[in-house]
Amino acid sequence: MEKNLKAIIEQVLREMNITPGSGADLAASAVASAIEQANTSVVEDGFIPDVTEVDIKTQYLVEDAENKEAYAELKSYAPCRLAIGKAGARHKTDPSLQFRAAHSAAQDAVFNDVDQDFVDNMGFFTIQTQCENKDVYLTRPDLGRKLSDEAVDVIKEKCKKNPTVQIYVSDGLSSAAVAANVSDLLPGILQGLQSYKIDVGTPFFVKYGRVGAMDQISEITGADVTCVLIGERPGLITAESMSAYIAYKATVGMPEARRTVVSNIHRSGSVPVEAGAHIAEIIKTMLEKKASGTDLKL
Repeated sequence: MEKNLKAIIEQVLREMNITPGSGADLAASAVASAIEQANTSVVEDGFIPDVTEVDIKTQYLVEDAENKEAYAELKSYAPCRLAIGKAGARHKTDPSLQFRAAHSAAQDAVFNDVDQDFVDNMGFFTIQTQCENKDVYLTRPDLGRKLSDEAVDVIKEKCKKNPTVQIYVSDGLSSAAVAANVSDLLPGILQGLQSYKIDVGTPFFVKYGRVGAMDQISEITGADVTCVLIGERPGLITAESMSAYIAYKATVGMPEARRTVVSNIHRSGSVPVEAGAHIAEIIKTMLEKKASGTDLKL
């Protein structure tokens, strides 16, 4: 590689009308050697730290801080970007890279689709809203609340009629949330409902879906309770947060106040398995009291 770089540099020098000689050779060799050295990664302790794996609740980067222990204890209760320190007038390198990595993860969660292999492995069939693609989905929320004609026909054909509970999964605004949580969350809900001897319909996946699509699905299936597990808008703390929106006898055009929501479902929030058991208990209470949202007292 060094010889190739040297030859390229010598050619550039000739094109600049600089006669190759001992000085040019020396310069070419020095530049090539510097580039070669720069391209050689120096890895300390056998690894390069992954900025995405840092627990910012325990990270304290302010130098010579007063009452550091008390501040650090308060900081440990929530993953806020505090006490990240400064280098002159700017943030330090580590928190800057962590921020950029979190922002990139959030963008990926929004713009990427849920992997079809994951959907297939979960045993879901897939339907789609009236959004033709991701761009339409992000710019036309109203179309994400309405099923396509084909989707309506598929639900009527493949779903159990008039189940007590209808559960389905939707990408929402985070494909990462679906991939990270559904495989633990959904079985937790189903096992809980089974223990309560509550009838459950046929789970499926809705692509480009908004929360409001559950109202139309409720009317089509005739379910007493409808529950959608949907990816939430990602933030800079996690891109994997999922919520469960649940409603008793949901109807198209009903007020949002009739929905009950369990949010912040992810590995650093409400753990998916535990959230599943909690959601099953809420559904049981809904059926007993025939109410949801602000009408339901938990």
